[in-house]
Amino acid sequence: MYVDLDDLHTLSKLDSGQALQETINYPHQFREAWELAGRWPENLSRDEIRQIMFLGTGGGSAASVDLLASYLFDEIKIPLFLNRGYTIPASIDNRTLVVVVSHSGKTEEILNAYHQVCTTEAQIIVLTSGGKLLSLARENKHPYLLIPGGMMPRIAVGYIFLPLLGLLQRLGFVGDKSAEVKETINILSELGGQYGPIVPAKDNLAKSMAYEMAGYVPVVYGSLPLTIAVASRWKNQFAENSKLLAMYNALPALHHDEVAGWDAPQSYLRHFYFTFLQDAEDRLETTRRIEISQELLASRAAGVRKVASVGKSRLARLFSLVYLGDFISLYLALIRGVDPTPVEIIDNIKYLLTLESRTE
Repeated sequence: MYVDLDDLHTLSKLDSGQALQETINYPHQFREAWELAGRWPENLSRDEIRQIMFLGTGGGSAASVDLLASYLFDEIKIPLFLNRGYTIPASIDNRTLVVVVSHSGKTEEILNAYHQVCTTEAQIIVLTSGGKLLSLARENKHPYLLIPGGMMPRIAVGYIFLPLLGLLQRLGFVGDKSAEVKETINILSELGGQYGPIVPAKDNLAKSMAYEMAGYVPVVYGSLPLTIAVASRWKNQFAENSKLLAMYNALPALHHDEVAGWDAPQSYLRHFYFTFLQDAEDRLETTRRIEISQELLASRAAGVRKVASVGKSRLARLFSLVYLGDFISLYLALIRGVDPTPVEIIDNIKYLLTLESRTE
């Protein structure tokens, strides 16, 4: 028996961390984050930088860097990549800018990798809300920017993404993004009025998609190079918010391997709900591939839907899709009577790792 998503009283009782309200507040968060982005230390230099490595993991830091890489794919002229693990690649040298990102400032993998970066000649910059990472940055005299804490990193995407974009703008690697940021904030304000809990399901795309997906495994397909990062964000939000396993991939790549799995027995494929993300900058060949994919899956899967981005600028369009996915993931939790905020298994893993380190 599913929860009625138009029952605001029940939704409020289930949502202990007010994740829905925090998501509705994205426009305010993004506006404040862009102001923070202008507060990076003045003495930063791009001299001799030939590559940028971000240290980050999880639904806030890694997701933001992935979105940044997709957004700037054809603009930034030096390699930009994400390092998620405990160790760093051998290519890090004095021509590398390393941006260390941890919302909590306590992420084990990032602290380990940060210590290793400190033994190289790389330039190092830190973005965090506090924790051990802030103490180390101060101790090592590395430039840093403080962002607000006290919230789930996956809901702090604006506080992470926009300062990183502002950093690249400050260093001169990208042009002025103020107009695109302004449009993005306006788009989020508009969409928040469409996806919020007070809007009934019959008029609410996020709620109606949650109803359609309920009981099935979500599969999200973006396209290369732009919306693959959004598809990854949807998958991660389904895991952390909805407490559901999900899958993601991107066209045209999936037509060379994953598509063969669509020939699985229908009794198996009927467990999956497919969403295709479409953007105005998709190539005609990609659009055709989406159409063909929908035709092939229509009679095989539990459900197939295409959603299009909204807005003029690339930044606004990408975050219009991010915003829809965030709302759907929250409703997919609430519809099953699940609180979207706690991530008990993640906390348990961290506890077990701490326990193990104490016994070594």
